[in-house]
Amino acid sequence: MRVQADRVSVTGPHGTLLSPTSLTVSGGELAIVHGEPGVGVTAFGLALAGRLKPATGTVTVEGGDPHQVVAIVDSPGVSEPDGALSLQVVVGEELELAKRPANKAAVASWLAEHDAAAFATTRFENLEAVMRTRLLTALAADRKGVGVLVLDTPDRHTSDVGSWAKLAREHAERGLAVIVLTATTPVSALPEKPALCGALDQPDPVRCAPVEPEPAETAEIEKTSGDQE
Repeated sequence: MRVQADRVSVTGPHGTLLSPTSLTVSGGELAIVHGEPGVGVTAFGLALAGRLKPATGTVTVEGGDPHQVVAIVDSPGVSEPDGALSLQVVVGEELELAKRPANKAAVASWLAEHDAAAFATTRFENLEAVMRTRLLTALAADRKGVGVLVLDTPDRHTSDVGSWAKLAREHAERGLAVIVLTATTPVSALPEKPALCGALDQPDPVRCAPVEPEPAETAEIEKTSGDQE
């Protein structure tokens, strides 16, 4: 699984939203991307997810259709839930989107599995930021075929960088390619050196999961093991 943006730029009705930006992230890796507050950093996430056509450059997703493989989490004005809805309604809508059972029992079961049953009737806007991001990320990661998670500016909800950074790393450790878009956190406060919107030469993503051997390498390892027995 790999997503690659090659000199991707995005233009809006009033000019450039995102200057040419490159980034490559593979399964098991975590990349933090930093941009100025505004729509530009979100535009990059939408381009990665195949929901916005770049003005220049290309996005390549290995492993399937970007619309199925790349999940963008809590994107302002795009995929963020209506704050007036209760948590159980939001979860039901997300489960239905994922084509999973979404009746009352299924929602209750999902909330219990994720230690959130006590908040079922809480208005979504009243959830703590840490829980909000944790649950939305889990719902996205549970969708069939998803291999890339794009967390859209979780720092807009909290100054606790460690909360979303730990969450992102955990999903990368599971083998997903994880990209966290940030805007309000100072670069100096980010846990890793970030990729920058408008840059082509980026730091390597952080490897969180062991690299899986290629099929040919696996066959050779098995052959060697068999020869030694």
